[in-house]
Amino acid sequence: MPNSTTVTEFLLTRFSDVWELRVLHAMLFVLMYVATLMGNLLIVTGITFSWKLHTPMYYFLRNLSVLDMCYISVTVPKACAIFLLDNTAISMTGCAAQIFLVVAFATVELLFLTVMARDRYVAICQPLHYPVVMNPRVCVQMTLASVFSGLAYSGLHTGNTFQLPFCQSNVVHQFFCDIPPLLKLSCSDTLNNEILIFISSVVIAGGCFAFIIMSYYHIFSTVLKFPTRGKRGKAFSTCVPHILMVTVFLSSGAAVYLKPTSSSPTIQDMLSSVFYSIVPPFLNPIIYSLRNKQIKEAAKRVMQRKLYSGER
Repeated sequence: MPNSTTVTEFLLTRFSDVWELRVLHAMLFVLMYVATLMGNLLIVTGITFSWKLHTPMYYFLRNLSVLDMCYISVTVPKACAIFLLDNTAISMTGCAAQIFLVVAFATVELLFLTVMARDRYVAICQPLHYPVVMNPRVCVQMTLASVFSGLAYSGLHTGNTFQLPFCQSNVVHQFFCDIPPLLKLSCSDTLNNEILIFISSVVIAGGCFAFIIMSYYHIFSTVLKFPTRGKRGKAFSTCVPHILMVTVFLSSGAAVYLKPTSSSPTIQDMLSSVFYSIVPPFLNPIIYSLRNKQIKEAAKRVMQRKLYSGER
């Protein structure tokens, strides 16, 4: 194309160019990152070394914790680097890798949350069938199916995105490489990409959300029949945060991915990205695990064992 050059690298965007705010943003990201790693690592260690927690529910919780540590590690370290350093560039290969991993981990996260809703549904609504329906082999199969589905979905969209020519501005209006802001930089028609993203997002995300809502609907219907108020309160206090977390995760992702590429980028887009790329890994340990008495006891035993071995 005339008056254009081929893009070989991209420039990521900060929330602010004011140095004090850049430091503040970096500190917030680092604190969330460290808290996420510590919380999820504590859960993984506690479940791994406590044989009482070797059940399907805790198996999925451990998988979610491992996934969350990987998920947040894709975006936060690079974001902190661009906040604090003058260089905001990321190579074409680095950008492709970041997009592939973000989309893959986000998809697997959603599938894991769907599987976990299924696990809770069977445990509460069909307790007699639970050992058969959620046997170890089925749990491993569902985990592998989720991971491979996420990788395939991410590979499809990453490949379609980087088949496009980029010969306009190389400034990505986001603190990490993501598909929607990248489509705005293409000098070719991106309508087919937008249609594919819209349809696949509605089918997969919408299908998972509908399945989760139906699962919790049946769970609530069963819980309301419990004779004691304490059991009902415990079930509601566990299920409601799950639904809220899934709703925030999907609504923030939809605000970015289902927005037309013709619209101008805003700071709201960057904030929405925080809510689907950083907040879920940060809050999941609190919502799904650290409020759980058994996991807290297991984590406490692991910490006491480490302190005892350190004193010796």
